[in-house]
Amino acid sequence: MNILFPVILGMILLAAGYFFYGIILSRLLSLRHDFKTPAHEFRDGLDFEPANKFYLLGQHLSAIAAAGPIVGPILAGMWFGWVPTFLWIIFGGIFIGGAHDMITIVASIRHQGKSVAEVIKTNMSRRAFTLFLLFLWFSLVYIITAFTDITASTFIDEVRGASVASASMMYLVLALIMGIALKIFKPSLLIATLVFCPVVFLCIYLGQFMPLKMPSLPGFDMRVTWDIALIGYCFIAAVIPVWLLLQPRGYLGGFFLTLTAGLSFVGILIGGITQNLTIQCPAFIGWFNPGGFPMLPILFITVACGACSGFHAIVASGTTSKQISNETDSKLIGYGGMLLESFVAIIALSTVLILSSGQFHKLKDPGMIYANGIAVFLGSLGISKEFALNFALLAFATFVFDTLDVATRLGRYIFEELTGWRGLAAPYLAALITLILPAFFVTRKMVDAQGNSVPAWQYFWTIFGASNQLLAAVVLLGLSVWLFNSKLKYMITLLPALFMMTVAVTSLFFILKTFTLNPVSITGLVLLILAGMLIIEASKVFFKDKAPHKHK
Repeated sequence: MNILFPVILGMILLAAGYFFYGIILSRLLSLRHDFKTPAHEFRDGLDFEPANKFYLLGQHLSAIAAAGPIVGPILAGMWFGWVPTFLWIIFGGIFIGGAHDMITIVASIRHQGKSVAEVIKTNMSRRAFTLFLLFLWFSLVYIITAFTDITASTFIDEVRGASVASASMMYLVLALIMGIALKIFKPSLLIATLVFCPVVFLCIYLGQFMPLKMPSLPGFDMRVTWDIALIGYCFIAAVIPVWLLLQPRGYLGGFFLTLTAGLSFVGILIGGITQNLTIQCPAFIGWFNPGGFPMLPILFITVACGACSGFHAIVASGTTSKQISNETDSKLIGYGGMLLESFVAIIALSTVLILSSGQFHKLKDPGMIYANGIAVFLGSLGISKEFALNFALLAFATFVFDTLDVATRLGRYIFEELTGWRGLAAPYLAALITLILPAFFVTRKMVDAQGNSVPAWQYFWTIFGASNQLLAAVVLLGLSVWLFNSKLKYMITLLPALFMMTVAVTSLFFILKTFTLNPVSITGLVLLILAGMLIIEASKVFFKDKAPHKHK
């Protein structure tokens, strides 16, 4: 079968989902043009700042995408085959992930730009609020740990790691310059795009000739050295104003992400027609992954962000809702952003489709499988393989950067909410405390069940996926309570909540059975307990004769 079939079919289905189900959601939520959003009402130039909807879409997409829609679909395709992975990406994105993201943004906007945890407090109870904040914070610890180590693994690749690291640092400096230029000179978004986006390619080109090779810290290898450096970056990025780094870096990252997917799609079209790129990966491989876990439910937590992600709710209600200029933009940014991420997941899955089982087991690392596939697609456009590989690896690292700083900033917000800390020192202390556990995890030696040393990201990925989908289930449950109290159609979130809760809890039981007592498994167990307590709190609302709050 030609690779064009699943790619084009996926694009058509996702577009249909946006134009049909997206409209249904907009009507059910009664989105209004004249609603004064928190970005305008509480504008402070730090966290609340209205942004152009396309500028914000780029920032939002780059923040939610990261390595999730790349690593997850590649692993699922390798383990279970491309057909079940493809089906979950498409239908999960349209009916669960997209609704989850869009409704979270709307709920936050209608609660003065507060986090989804505050929405739960208003519509459930103070106890539910505290439980949810704890759940969010622990989930962010997993996200920061996994994505920090994935980036470090890219930077220590013997062939291209130093070049990608150099290009990544130049990319971050470029984002800072763009943020300052936009603040001082206020050029149009079109002019800023035409000036700064081409420079990203210059960074890729220069990275080949200016490799960045840091000396390792005493007592640590290069992976851990980069892990520590990235933790330091996360701290700085979490406490500076959003206009200085988060917004411009997010826009550049979103543009880069979209461009990578777009060029890859064109390469697939041309390669599929002229070179007859065929699917070599089996449609179905087996019911169990290499770790012995069953496809149902592990498939749903492995694909993770490509179909649905609880992390998206933290971004949607933590930073995005504070920057939306018009409530009706929620459909484009929330629902459209999720479906664009699903399309990125389809492109990532396509890098597996062109490989035989022997080839992808030889490449092993999802980042290298992704880079190899993108290089093949871009090769159809006449782009050299060397440049294409560096381009794909920088794209991969860039996507992860975009989530790292947002995740840390959100962890900072949540810790401040949880403790009630205020004042000049609060952001710095909250960001520092949020990064303590990730720093502890990435500096520890991780081993699998057989005692073999494994990268921290690989150790964390499965439990990260389970906790992330459990977070999505809890968010959907909280949104269902808000919709119920607001006299809106709450079944659009309650049914997905029940499905996600089932697959996430079942997955965690499978995973935790194989873990010994250690900080990772203990944290996973804590998340499971917190989720159970939140289910009880939500049930109290649904089974009361009269809802306790009437908030719209």
